[in-house]
Amino acid sequence: MGVTDVTGEPVISMRGVRAELGSRPVLRGIDLTVHRGEVAALLGANGSGKSTAIRSVIGQVPLSTGAIELFGTDRGRFRDWRRVGYVPQRTTAAGGVPATVTEIVASGRLSRTRFGLFGRADRAAVHRALELVGMADRAKDSVNALSGGQHQRVLIARALVAEPELLIMDEPMAGVDLASQEVLARTLREQVAQGTTVLLVLHELGPLEPLIDRAVVLRDGCVLHDGPPPHAPASIPPSSQLRSSRGYPQPGHDHVHPHGPAGADPIRTGLLS
Repeated sequence: MGVTDVTGEPVISMRGVRAELGSRPVLRGIDLTVHRGEVAALLGANGSGKSTAIRSVIGQVPLSTGAIELFGTDRGRFRDWRRVGYVPQRTTAAGGVPATVTEIVASGRLSRTRFGLFGRADRAAVHRALELVGMADRAKDSVNALSGGQHQRVLIARALVAEPELLIMDEPMAGVDLASQEVLARTLREQVAQGTTVLLVLHELGPLEPLIDRAVVLRDGCVLHDGPPPHAPASIPPSSQLRSSRGYPQPGHDHVHPHGPAGADPIRTGLLS
């Protein structure tokens, strides 16, 4: 899955993005570019705008001002959504509708089928996605019989089955048991190794820390920090050994944005708590 042509061009570009929920400003001028092959994590306290930011990228939240581009195309004109895989914040995989694990995962493949008809390649892709997340043995089970961690694995398989170039995930580790966290980390590591670009919201880095190139810390809808993850050497991206041959520019954008206090450390100031 994923792509192997890693050239470093922008996959997501957010410029001066402002957004409101109701009449309350949530994003207050976000500038963020995620390049091909990069893994960027949005961090910050509850209410900082993390989930709203990624929902604005996929068009679920309208912008007040600013612009967003996906693969160089304005989001409003972007139509090739099969290139984007999205894993929403933890929810039940079927939303209360009776369905099997295979049916839920297969629904993520529809964008690649002709007239909704599944062929051999599509069935193979569904099986492969289930194997990736360790759910092949539950393929025929009802999703209503799954644990929270298993639901999350199914949602990730549904996003991966279309073989997206960009994977957007909203707190994939939230409320997930340790065994599922390890499976999800391994799954994401395989996608990253094949060149998939990733933007994800995390409450804490946890088992995904070795994969993260950039930590983008939000506070009150503004970017406070954009650079190497906390505790990572500024000159050595955490996943540099894993992806040393992938050929895209390594992140060197390490600074505190003017929106936040000079010299602020996102860990010491408690922004990630």
